[in-house]
Amino acid sequence: MKRLFEQALGPGWNIQSAGGLTGDAYIAEKEDKKLFLKRNSSPFLAVLSAEGFVPKLVWTKRMENGDVITAQKWLDGRKLEPEEMQRKEVAELLKKIHASSELLHMLMRLGIKAVPTKEQFDMLYIDVVDSPFMFEHEEVQTGLRWLQVLLHATENQSQVVCHCDLNHNNLMITEDETVYLVDWDNATIADPIIDFGMVLMRYIPRDDWVRWLDSYGENKNEQLLKRMYWYLIAETLHYIHWHYNRNESRHVQERLEDLVHLNKEAQMMFTDC
Repeated sequence: MKRLFEQALGPGWNIQSAGGLTGDAYIAEKEDKKLFLKRNSSPFLAVLSAEGFVPKLVWTKRMENGDVITAQKWLDGRKLEPEEMQRKEVAELLKKIHASSELLHMLMRLGIKAVPTKEQFDMLYIDVVDSPFMFEHEEVQTGLRWLQVLLHATENQSQVVCHCDLNHNNLMITEDETVYLVDWDNATIADPIIDFGMVLMRYIPRDDWVRWLDSYGENKNEQLLKRMYWYLIAETLHYIHWHYNRNESRHVQERLEDLVHLNKEAQMMFTDC
């Protein structure tokens, strides 16, 4: 992989791995220049850069083997700590991303389409029925029932570009306090609550949900919470199935515990359903 980046840059660059699971990202330095390099990054990186959601794209090169190498300006900064996800800058950045017509049009040109929640539910149901472990597990059945009950709340919602991996490690803050969202490989078109619902559940104390949502530009209400829990339960069921098929029992158990928690909270909040 390093040789590929050397071919793209030419001689005189010091190239080191940037870490990460895929090994596709590197840091290159030469004299006073420093670049962040990545192989086959999101095809709409240029739009993300132009909109100011990621560090500036310097150049893109297609290699002889078909790989595409991108170089972005290196910015001194750091990843956000979990507690910093409560910052209003995170909510404001997400709102700008979700409101971007340029991002939406680019993904649409790439052929990406929103998948209706009824279709998502049907696919999940087939996965469960086809898996004896999933089908026989009580919490999985309870989760499916909640998806049926809450499905109506997810219909006819706005469809925007969603990052779909709002982990604090994917947000960076620079020395001038600018916040960027990186690693867009899972981006899709969907209900924006996929993104901010994940942030609320993982990082924001319940007493601060109203404040954080106000920074984003949403009001907390029962309809919003129903949508949020539909997507959280659906994602959890998906990953239980995903880990089970890979014989990752520890992760299966962790996700089952998450599902127990979500089912109990849904029961407490939506008793009238």
